[in-house]
Amino acid sequence: MADLSFIEDSVAFPEKEEDEEEEEEGVEWGYEEGVEWGLVFPDANGEYQSPINLNSREARYDPSLLDVRLSPNYVVCRDCEVTNDGHTIQVILKSKSVLSGGPLPQGHEFELYEVRFHWGRENQRGSEHTVNFKAFPMELHLIHWNATLFGSIDEAVGKPHGIAIIALFVQIGKEHIGLKAVTEILQDIQYKGKSKIIPCFNPNTLLPDPLLRDYWVYEGSLTVPPCSEGVTWILFRYPLTISQLQIEEFRRLRTHVKGAELVEGCDGILGDNFRPTQPLSDRVIRAAFQ
Repeated sequence: MADLSFIEDSVAFPEKEEDEEEEEEGVEWGYEEGVEWGLVFPDANGEYQSPINLNSREARYDPSLLDVRLSPNYVVCRDCEVTNDGHTIQVILKSKSVLSGGPLPQGHEFELYEVRFHWGRENQRGSEHTVNFKAFPMELHLIHWNATLFGSIDEAVGKPHGIAIIALFVQIGKEHIGLKAVTEILQDIQYKGKSKIIPCFNPNTLLPDPLLRDYWVYEGSLTVPPCSEGVTWILFRYPLTISQLQIEEFRRLRTHVKGAELVEGCDGILGDNFRPTQPLSDRVIRAAFQ
């Protein structure tokens, strides 16, 4: 299974020059104010970066998105690894779940690699994308790579049609049963570097409605370093719901290794792990619904 840690603390692409690799190797990055990712990760200065604010009135209805229905063929994952990497929580999926159709190139299968979470310390913020400048308390990312064109996620990153990410906004309400498998073990992986195997995780429970017609699409980038472009974003209109207790479990997590000395002014709480919205530039947001 491909290791996506290269988009976390160390970055090494085969096509990079050696001195570039050395410069980026082991680079620490975070969400603190004033940290300029673009100084170390040149892709972060690109014109088509993510996340963005999604202005629903400016989204263009594109009926061709429904010519081939967006079709997630997800299977239940046994023995999934859930990891606290100090930036987010990752659910690494080992079973072969694939996504096709909709805005994706015809006949191409995108394999689901992992689920990531971004959340706020308070309920009025946390999502990476905003809709009409409204933020949600949390956003989930289902990260897929193009298994038709590439041999691994490492190969697919930064390439045209390489990565597809389904984004799901999350609101507070009743408990989400599908995420219970994750939220009930977060206390065991409170610190950076901790991981735990959960017996069963069903990615189908994260999909908002059976018809999957209500979504927006745009072309952007990864929202974490190296912020490579070539990402097709599929953002569902209707949010998932989790309970206040469930989101509080995320807010108890830490950005540091247990026992580590914290930098002055840093409380070590993992939260507000969202990138600010980026300029839309000349991109068009398409909608599969009117």
